This record gives sequence, structure tokens and C-alpha cells, in this order.
Amino acid sequence: MLNLDFHPSGRHFLQIPGPSPVPDRILRAMSLPTIDHRGPEFGALGLELLGKIKRVFKTESPVMIYPASGTGAWEAALANTLSPGDKVLMFETGQFATLWHKMARRLQLEPEFIGLPGYEGWRHGVQAGMIEARLREDAGHAIKAVCVVHNETSTGVTSDIAAVRRAIDAAGHPALLLVDTISGLASADYRHDEWGVDVTISGSQKGLMLPPGISFNAISDKAIAASRESTMPRSFWAWDEILEANRTGYWPYTPSTNLLYGLNEALDMLLEEGLEHVFARHQRWAAGVRTAVAAWGLEIQCQDPAVYSPVLTGVVMPKGVDADAVRRIIYERFDLSLGTGLGKAKGRMFRIGHLGDCNDLTLIATLGGCEAGMKLAGVPLAGSGVTAALEYFAQHPLDAQ
Repeated sequence: MLNLDFHPSGRHFLQIPGPSPVPDRILRAMSLPTIDHRGPEFGALGLELLGKIKRVFKTESPVMIYPASGTGAWEAALANTLSPGDKVLMFETGQFATLWHKMARRLQLEPEFIGLPGYEGWRHGVQAGMIEARLREDAGHAIKAVCVVHNETSTGVTSDIAAVRRAIDAAGHPALLLVDTISGLASADYRHDEWGVDVTISGSQKGLMLPPGISFNAISDKAIAASRESTMPRSFWAWDEILEANRTGYWPYTPSTNLLYGLNEALDMLLEEGLEHVFARHQRWAAGVRTAVAAWGLEIQCQDPAVYSPVLTGVVMPKGVDADAVRRIIYERFDLSLGTGLGKAKGRMFRIGHLGDCNDLTLIATLGGCEAGMKLAGVPLAGSGVTAALEYFAQHPLDAQ
């Protein structure tokens, strides 16, 4: 029999940038008995969490909840708002933008991928000026949507979505704005309504601190109007039936009942703490980790400090060092999982997640495992990142900020 709880003592350190460690409070909520998803108790649960999730997206608009991963929510966003053959402008910031682009092609859309060139292009955020320039060229308004990733999990870059909205408006273009914040929601500040987003895509396994299995579309009135004109085949993903069922707290199919228990508990935890405090906490953790990377004398994957991610930090290895070999040593010796480099960053860097069920000491231990593992792998380090992070956290208590 396969043993999935194979750690001999202590707890495994899951410091990948999602799925994130799940708090015990959420695990306990998910362990409650499954109830009738057509019964009155479930309807009350549905109405409660559908109201609370809007507060996390910072929207007054409906939020669709799917029993699916974030990839499903990507497809739902495209399938509900567009038609086969539609032109879509997508910006390349990393592996997940690349995968969304691949999906658009498979759905028989015509995506145009723009971005900065090569691997170095993956070290910066969305360039709103490039989007504006391309939309100004599209005098006939053939482009029906602009798709960007808010927090690019593969690179540790959090792009300025408000700037993208301003670029679309400055070009006088009617394109929809579709944004992936699968890894940003509930860890980084995000404002669906204020930033003029038409469809926001997210998932459960990152800042919401749940296991994988739930995904979201927050949808504007403009997006709902577009869905009525869309000719893309869809059934499971279709918004209209979900919107109707959600009026009374239900879904048109069997939802993921126990994950919804966990979601309701996660929303309570976030709202009890206060979203602004949650965002400040993640920013502080990220700054502490970056302080450690600087002390090691290593590069951060993101090269623009203005868009450093509060969710994860990419650590670039010196030339000639295989980052995956370093990760393997850290995993085998210290029971610590780190994110691998993806796509163009494969083998160049590893990723430290600082989200989910985490605190200062979790990150100090994580940095200790990284530091010891890199030394074992022969990576030359300029100094102790652990000491630097300890000093940073001690000198910057969260509640004093």
C-alpha cells in the first residue's frame, strides 16, 4: 500500500508556492459529516459563503465557485466570454501565462502573445505600455479580450493590474480584461471592482489555504453581457445556470461539499484577521526572505523591486549550478519541499513559498534548510541568510508597521 504519510518525525515543510500548508482549523472544518447538497442547511451555507467570498475579491459582482482547479477557471473565463476565432491579447510573464495561452489555442481562439524577450522577460511584470500600444493599433477592435496574470507563480512577479486597466482605457478599446490571480488572491492586495476587471480567476490552494479542488470566476456585468453573445460550446462551465442556482445558495450540480466547509472557515479566518493585515503579513514575510537571499549573495528571479511578489520568492542559482539538484538535496536531507523552476526558468532557480499556514519561525526553519542544503551542494554563499532574516523579523514586528 502506498504510504503518503512517510515522514519519520516532525512535520514535513511544504514551502512550495501552492498548494500551501492547510491550517488545522480548516482541516477540522472539512472533517465534518457531509450533508445533503439539496437540503436547507446546505442552502444556508451556500448563501453565507457566496456573500463572504465577494469581500475577498473586493467586488459586489457574482463569484462563480467551481469544483475544479484553477485551470478549470481559466477555461470557464474564456468559454463564457468569447467565441471560436476571437482574437485575444495575452501577456507573457511566465509559465502560467504560457499555459493559459496554450489553452486559448486549444479552444480555437486566436491568442496573440506579447512580452519582453527570452528568459529575461520572465523577470519582469506586465508592461502596460505594450498593451496600450497594441490596442491602439487595433482600430477595428478585433481583439476581444486582454488576459494577464496578476501574481505569476513561476517567477515571483506581481503585476500592476490597475495599470493594465488604465492602458485599455487610454487606448479607448472595448476589450474585456481577464485576470488570473490564482496565487495572488488573499495574499496580495486585489480589487476586482476598483481595477475594472471583467473576469477574475482564482483557486483554493494558495492564499485561501485550502487543498486544491475549488476555483473561481468573479464576473462583471460586462462579462455577463458578453456571455450571452458567446458561441463557445460549454455546459459544466456555463455561468447562467450557476447564477440562477446560487440565488438560493445551491449549484446546478453536486458541489465539493466538504471543501466548501473549509472555504467558509478560511473566509472567516481571513475576515477576522482583516484583509489589510493579511496583506501586510505576507509583505513582511516576503521582505524577510528577500533579506536572506541578499545575505547569501544570490539573485532574486524578479528583477523589478516594484513588483516583488508577497507570495513567493524565486532564488536564482549561480551559473553552472543545477537548481533542481540543490532542491533534491534539501528535500532528502531536511524534509523540505521547495518549488521547482518551470519553463524557461527550469534548472536556473528554486521558489520559496511564504503563504498558507506559516509564521516567522516556519520561514526561519525553511531558510535554514535552504542554507544548509546549498552549502552541502557546494553553492558559494556570501553570508548567513538565516541570521539576516532573524534580524529583519526581530526589527520589523508586524503590528508595529
